[in-house]
Amino acid sequence: MSVTRRQILARTGASVAGIAFTGALADLFAGSPAAAEPRGGYGPLLPDPAGLLDLPAGFSYRVLSREGASLRSGEGRVPGCFDGMSAFAAPDGGVRLVRNHENRPEARRPVPLVPGLVHDPGAKGGCTVLGLGPGGEVRSERVGVAGTAVNCAGGPTPWGTWLTCEETEDRAGTKGYEKDHGFVFEVDPEDPHRTGAVPLTALGRFAHEAVAVDPYSGVVYETEDAFEHPFGLFYRFLPEVPLGGTGSLRAGGTLEAMRVPGIPDLSVVREAGTVFEAVEWVPVPDPQATVTPLRFQDFGRGGITHAQKLEGCYWGGRCVYFVSSFARASDGSGATHFGQVWKYEPRVRRLTLAVVFGPDTDVRLPGESPDNICLAPTGGLMVCEDGGGAQHVFGVSRTGEVYAVARGAQDIGTPGAPEWGEFAGVTFSPDGATMYVNCYTPGTTFAVTGPWR
Repeated sequence: MSVTRRQILARTGASVAGIAFTGALADLFAGSPAAAEPRGGYGPLLPDPAGLLDLPAGFSYRVLSREGASLRSGEGRVPGCFDGMSAFAAPDGGVRLVRNHENRPEARRPVPLVPGLVHDPGAKGGCTVLGLGPGGEVRSERVGVAGTAVNCAGGPTPWGTWLTCEETEDRAGTKGYEKDHGFVFEVDPEDPHRTGAVPLTALGRFAHEAVAVDPYSGVVYETEDAFEHPFGLFYRFLPEVPLGGTGSLRAGGTLEAMRVPGIPDLSVVREAGTVFEAVEWVPVPDPQATVTPLRFQDFGRGGITHAQKLEGCYWGGRCVYFVSSFARASDGSGATHFGQVWKYEPRVRRLTLAVVFGPDTDVRLPGESPDNICLAPTGGLMVCEDGGGAQHVFGVSRTGEVYAVARGAQDIGTPGAPEWGEFAGVTFSPDGATMYVNCYTPGTTFAVTGPWR
């Protein structure tokens, strides 16, 4: 692995000064309230005496769940590898948190195999669901889906379910799997047995990362985080039954991939604000990848547009946004960058490079590898940065001001070589009063409250 600025930062002991961005940051917050945002952030992060989570003065956290503890349902132990997550309003005034577990075959703490919720007994990933009362107390914790693999991110639906994504395309007969993987599964936070463990095969079989659903048309946008060249694609799924509610995505539809004419690789686009009109969508020849992975398939004259490390995906206003966490020419990308956020406007088929992370010239600016992102109800963006060295959740204001919101304090390294698990799954309660976020390793789910402005 090449040395990154975050690794340099960790080795030199340099302080975190912020993230460098260029571009029209206001683009990112379409649909987010124009709240009074904190100038200068919320102040410096204070060391946590308990050694778990550093926060600004006035903020506090509660640990909702830890890997290895007993599930309140009695179904087994809390699995590890906490990843993508979303919060849903519960009928009793509480919150349902649906949390991914990115377990691979070697995982030590698999998702328990609960009858009626298992896709493949040979797979160790899945989701768990935490039920919180109106006061934020944990009332329940259970399995949402099991027997899936490498559940990384996903996205909520307009009808109140969670789409969890398998970030793999491994087949049955490999790595102990009994069935093919690389699918999206739907999880009902109130009653997981209602959705079961049914792969939404029409959405394609590939290394899924995240999804976002257009609440007006029901179109599902999907990112592919492929680990080898040629890299992933950006997809849209046109459902036969748009906005039909729980289970409607099983009815089938058409899967297409984005083509930007003349641009085979998004990494070569360098200037924030660059606009491409008349973006094309090309039908995927074989969505099930029965012989050839989707990104290798023949999309005809003009080819298709790739991008390395496609990660977060979310809907804002009337646009869908997606993240390219980084690109490296040494890996086969057309150029090197340290993070891009793209905006696509479906009504006019317009694609804009909204924000560029970087530059790479100052070790004091650890602005690389943006991963999970979410819109904050306080007005702004929350970014889970996935790099080396210290791990943070950063806030980003509409004017481009960046401030640290949280820093992981759980050292999982060795003496003289500290290491901290990345953050993932940042999301807010429906009333905006609580930020929930996961530490990937050791698996920990936090609820953060304080003077959000």
